[in-house]
Amino acid sequence: MADFITRFAPSPTGPLHLGHAYSALLAHDMAHATGGKFLLRIEDIDHTRSRPNWEEQIYDDLTWLGITWDDTPLRQSDRLSDYTQALHTLWDRGLLYPCSCTRRDIAAAASAPQEGADPGYGPDGLIYPGTCRTKTDRSSSFPEHQALRLDMQKALDAVDQSEFCYTEQSSGADETVCIPAHDMTRKVGDIVLSRRDFLGSYHLSVVLDDAAQGISHVVRGKDIQPATHIHVLLQRLLGLPTPIYHHHRLIRDEGGKRLAKRDDARAIATYRAEGKTPGDIRQMVGL
Repeated sequence: MADFITRFAPSPTGPLHLGHAYSALLAHDMAHATGGKFLLRIEDIDHTRSRPNWEEQIYDDLTWLGITWDDTPLRQSDRLSDYTQALHTLWDRGLLYPCSCTRRDIAAAASAPQEGADPGYGPDGLIYPGTCRTKTDRSSSFPEHQALRLDMQKALDAVDQSEFCYTEQSSGADETVCIPAHDMTRKVGDIVLSRRDFLGSYHLSVVLDDAAQGISHVVRGKDIQPATHIHVLLQRLLGLPTPIYHHHRLIRDEGGKRLAKRDDARAIATYRAEGKTPGDIRQMVGL
């Protein structure tokens, strides 16, 4: 199955931990089992937190685990012009607007009494109440160094689909997962596609990068699954293909909490220093 192409896409903002090891090893194993390709992507778009030493540690840890990649790693910091072009395309279609709201502003607006309804939460946290949606003339020139949000309703009107679907394979068989279009406004809202302090966002970059690398199968954690419908919408807006998705289980600590990069006790480098082997790591994550 030579057309199976997947990737591992860590951010160089801290040490890789057992959860990263599981995701990378699983994707690597799946690619090799099908005669496909395993690619590496360094998601360093957030220059405020990315560090060269963490990137070097990623390469070192993956190599120690026995993971090899089939092409030169793609680095998001080398693709800023592609993100800029996509943002300009969406802006020219009237689908973006600048937003000056802080997280505190959004929390205050969302918690204000609205017919007794509780604040809504989506894949990005509190659903944006649309405060800035009508404040800007969208016929003006592209705004620089401002946060940009997708006008969800206009985006839905632009693609004119009743639902957004993708193929999920985590159960071992193809399963079609769909969300009605009207739920995108109620359960997702106007998502951020570019931030004030760095260009682009995870949602925008991931769909552009997957297309650029020819990814056929996305292997990633279940914590990202709620955002997949956002990615399908962006793929439709930008004329990009929709890969097949495999959202795997998460590796958790003894208390059932998902591992975070700040959990140095479960960092791969820590286990290496303790004398563990790559085989030990595989056993610890259930492979």
